[in-house]
Amino acid sequence: MQLIDTHVHINFEAFKDDLDAVRERWREAGVVHLVHSCVEPEEFAGIQAIANRFKEVSFAVGLHPLDADKWTESTGEQILELASSDSRVVAIGETGLDFYKADNVQQQVKAFTSQLAIAQKLNKPVIIHCRDAAAPMAEMLREFWQTSGPVRGVMHCWGGTPEETEWFLDLGFYISFSGTVTFKKAVQIQESACRVNSDRLLIETDCPFLAPAPNRGKRNEPAYVRHVAEEVARLRGVPLETLCQQTTQNACDLFDLSEHK
Repeated sequence: MQLIDTHVHINFEAFKDDLDAVRERWREAGVVHLVHSCVEPEEFAGIQAIANRFKEVSFAVGLHPLDADKWTESTGEQILELASSDSRVVAIGETGLDFYKADNVQQQVKAFTSQLAIAQKLNKPVIIHCRDAAAPMAEMLREFWQTSGPVRGVMHCWGGTPEETEWFLDLGFYISFSGTVTFKKAVQIQESACRVNSDRLLIETDCPFLAPAPNRGKRNEPAYVRHVAEEVARLRGVPLETLCQQTTQNACDLFDLSEHK
């Protein structure tokens, strides 16, 4: 049984003392590949060093919406250059919109649309963070398609309603579920997990955040993606093996991971 954790932040301070042990646990859990996300381009060298250390790590480069105030004209050039510099860069991001913790709408929109253009230029998927912003996000993506053409990617750590889920499926996006799908009160997330087409479904931890039950409240780590897989399989009424097989294939398709495994 093979699993791919499509969104990790193992470069964070929480992992500085025991990353080798964390790796042993993810391998024991059947995790064969990780996609390491990026909060800001300054993380690139550190993430690249982790990929040098662990051959099963691919990664992204981008600027998170909560760091959108750091965006300058040169930021886009930097992301483009870094994304072109290493074949293990499989995505642009994470980028997107977050109106839950910030209200700098104009700056977030500028950073996001610029990164969509970079992803399209490089023919790479985009990893999208979307919190309290589903309607404007869908509208921006539709507008981008109309003016610039299609872009592909994933709505990561998805927390939207089933209706919002349909918007992004209609736009061709993959939907990724994290440990939040295991939370008892996360009814709309669980309903959304049942709505996604089997060929657009992904799983992730978003570690070190949002540890799934039965580890809620603890540091999250890639091995725990198995708990996400188990819950999504239960919700969808499919065998765990089937769910693992499908989400692993989907991750390979979206991020073109065949040469990295």
